[in-house]
Amino acid sequence: MIRNYLAIGILAGFSFLSCSNKNPRPAFRDGYYAAEMRDFDSHGWKEYISIQINNGYIVTVEYNARNVSGFIKSWNPDYMRTMNASDGTYPNKYTRMYATALLILQNANLIEAISGATESYANFVQLANAAIKQAREGSKQVALVDIPAKEP
Repeated sequence: MIRNYLAIGILAGFSFLSCSNKNPRPAFRDGYYAAEMRDFDSHGWKEYISIQINNGYIVTVEYNARNVSGFIKSWNPDYMRTMNASDGTYPNKYTRMYATALLILQNANLIEAISGATESYANFVQLANAAIKQAREGSKQVALVDIPAKEP
């Protein structure tokens, strides 16, 4: 489903941004905004997001995770091979797909989870919404987000 969003966005050339009747200008303040998980998860990663707003729209998104030493999750080729074999996706793929979907849709709540990356999806939505809230308020503080409770 994410691929459909990507194809539509690319083919449309982001023309939806100019359709003021269907997509009113979001109330985002231009600047850079960030959110990160308050704590490291049980695997030792802390996910984060940073967005740039220009002319009221999200124009760049970086979503990833780092460990306590600052190593970036999507830079770990062994982890990518292992995760791809078991889950059909890997951090360098799903982080980019979620980020691109946010650029296209401008709303994290409209993005669907990628199979194999559903835990990261829940974190991504919370992080994106926290950064978007910062953009609406014009707050330059890094928003801290609690790790969502896992369902039994």
